[in-house]
Amino acid sequence: MKISDVIIIGGGLAGLMAAAVAANRGQNVTLLTYGSGSLPLASGAIDFLNAKAPAVAIKNLPDNHPYKKIGMKNIDAAAKFFCEVTAQDNLPYNGKLSAQIPIVTAVGTLKYSCLVPESMDASNLINKKKIYVAGVKGLKDFYASMLVDNLKKYFPAKNFEVATLDLELLGGRDITCMGAARLLTGNEQILADGLKTLNATADDAIILPPILSLEDSNVKSQLRADVIETTCLPPSPPGIRLQRAFTKYLQRAGVKVFGNSKVIRGVVEDKKITGVVVKSVAREKIFYGKKIILATGGFYSGGLIMHEFDKPAEPIFNLPVFCRAGAENWSNEKLFDDKPQGFSMTGILTDENLNPVDASGKIIYENLHVVGANLGGVDFIHERSAGGVAISSAYKAAII
Repeated sequence: MKISDVIIIGGGLAGLMAAAVAANRGQNVTLLTYGSGSLPLASGAIDFLNAKAPAVAIKNLPDNHPYKKIGMKNIDAAAKFFCEVTAQDNLPYNGKLSAQIPIVTAVGTLKYSCLVPESMDASNLINKKKIYVAGVKGLKDFYASMLVDNLKKYFPAKNFEVATLDLELLGGRDITCMGAARLLTGNEQILADGLKTLNATADDAIILPPILSLEDSNVKSQLRADVIETTCLPPSPPGIRLQRAFTKYLQRAGVKVFGNSKVIRGVVEDKKITGVVVKSVAREKIFYGKKIILATGGFYSGGLIMHEFDKPAEPIFNLPVFCRAGAENWSNEKLFDDKPQGFSMTGILTDENLNPVDASGKIIYENLHVVGANLGGVDFIHERSAGGVAISSAYKAAII
């Protein structure tokens, strides 16, 4: 019987991060995934908190917040390790927890985040004399003129110019950013040549949709101007790049990854999970492990379910799930409110070591750790902390 040091359930950002950290510590790691995870839907940026200085704001959070249980030392270490993983795949990230970096969205607003792909860092826009916005013929969901109109509100004194590139590689058909990035992977020179026709200088910046190569892009190195990618509707090339970077890291580290593996229950002995049962077409299979990390996500990914109102459940280990009781506390009257939503705070409560606890605070399983969107008690969307909590909780769970 083979026993892994760590079994991680879930292939989203938290699951990939936990696997990478554990493998880096020399542990025998098994990662069980079901589906593609959430990164293809993500912008690629890692939000830690909606505050000018997240590191300061984190210190002022209530004691029951996941960040306070993780600890600032582990949060800092998680951010550093994350950047080390991406850098190994030529996907450098900029940023720090003491400040926020601006990102240009697809509609021309500015979004701020702590850790940002270098290709999306818009910090230097304020110092540029001229800003080119380069659209692509046939590209859906990117409207350069609208982007310029909105971006002028932030930079009213700047000189803007809209350009439309005709990349014959796309074949003249409508295409998404993801489709364009895939086609340009290995064929990026056609994009570099198109951007060179703008004659942009080092005093300028070029904003374009996220269509740079999915791996080892060299467009920026061929141009004098800064090249800045925007966000886009999913599927997101920056999110796919991040997923690929972690996947390659796990491959190099020898992590055993089993896809299409739906974990249906745990094997319990006393107060420990000694293994997990995976459902397959022919039969059930048991994976044995010394430590289990649960990273299956919230309602959106099936990590939490609710067949009856006010009775949310965790489907694998039947863990108790925190939920604000009463329909009046489930959501705000206005969907886009400036207050947390009750349903978004649903999740599993833990102790300082991220072990799941019951209503009285008693540990349920000593070797089970809960990370990422499975965690309850806070609205990650409202406070814009989902990415930061994911990598930070994953880091702590992996080093315990």
